[in-house]
Amino acid sequence: MAENHRSLVAWCFYDWANSAFPTVLTTFVFAAYFTKGVAADEVSGTSQWGVAMSLSALAVAVFGPVLGAIADNTGWRKPWLALFTLIAALGATMLWTVEPNTAFIVHALFWIALANFAFEMGMVFYNAMLPNLAPKEKIGRWSGWGWGLGYMGGLTCLGITLVAFVQADIPLFGLDKSKAEELRATGPFVAVWMVVFAFPLFLFTPDSTATGKPVGAAIRDGLTALWQTFYQLREYKDVIRFLLARMFYTDGLNTLFAFGGIYAAGTFGLTFEELIIFGIAMNVTAGLGAVAFAWLDDEVGPKLVILISIAGLSLLGGALLIIENQNLFWVFGLPLGLFVGPAQSASRSMMARMTPETMRTKFFGLYALSGKATAFLGPAFLAWTTLTFDSQRAGMATILIFFGLGFTLLVKVPSAKY
Repeated sequence: MAENHRSLVAWCFYDWANSAFPTVLTTFVFAAYFTKGVAADEVSGTSQWGVAMSLSALAVAVFGPVLGAIADNTGWRKPWLALFTLIAALGATMLWTVEPNTAFIVHALFWIALANFAFEMGMVFYNAMLPNLAPKEKIGRWSGWGWGLGYMGGLTCLGITLVAFVQADIPLFGLDKSKAEELRATGPFVAVWMVVFAFPLFLFTPDSTATGKPVGAAIRDGLTALWQTFYQLREYKDVIRFLLARMFYTDGLNTLFAFGGIYAAGTFGLTFEELIIFGIAMNVTAGLGAVAFAWLDDEVGPKLVILISIAGLSLLGGALLIIENQNLFWVFGLPLGLFVGPAQSASRSMMARMTPETMRTKFFGLYALSGKATAFLGPAFLAWTTLTFDSQRAGMATILIFFGLGFTLLVKVPSAKY
């Protein structure tokens, strides 16, 4: 397959566009605003946020494979990606209406859950485009470059948020800090960011060839094919082993993303300004890690990259549960990012290498299922543990269990170098 650099760069720019969503909203700024400014207290706010993220993840687990199978039967992926990008942007925009009052708890959770669902669903179709764009021997580096650019996008968006809204004496547009408007404005700001920077993909990156099937027939054949895939999973044993391993270690990653900012604010006392600075620094290390490991992915295969990443995340994550000094939090927290990016980009690369050509979106729907089927358990387990022990440290410790399970299962999966 010949490389079309313009279409691949445009594809990578979608990572730049959508990475602002998890970075600014579900990990750092808005998540911390909800627990500290909207919920009754930080412990109950952490639990409520966990329930919302769990329900959102469960919906992705259900609809990801179904819509992926339908997309494979139409040949179209970009229309689905456009739809879910716009829904995510709408949900993010509505976060502006969340005032610092417990009366807005349900309102906030509804819109963030809807936006997160749409964000994750969009990734099903976005990821499935990669094998049609990049030569198989370069999938690892393009996947890594995409993740790296995404982290830089999150970094840039977070930096602008810090300068223009949070730290400014008079925030952009004259926002009223007494009403937390500088924090609420991050929702519509991220929405605009996503829509604007997603545009190059829809302009320059080609879609798969349409099958010409009528919509009704595509839905019927897609659902039938999905059922047959589930029935014939034993024919794809290596893929299923990988997806099972990913189900656990990705659950640990997703839970870390969802509660990292909350943990930093509640246990180590980081302010909103410090949270954003930490988020910016984390995006730098994560972007560097994704780019640095991209070539290693193509040289030695994605499996080894993932195993190294899980080991690094576990060791540094364990240290963050033991230490109490805020300075040490920065010492152990920042290197964590070096392993976050490679774990994600190499997982996408490994799935792309293992997927049958005619079933890519469907299998990336199963890929989304593997990342979400137990994702409701991660936040729920964390929330239950936090409440039971009345400790954020105890809750965050549950993440290491998922990393350990994922590592153990992945060891038994054959490598997928080419």
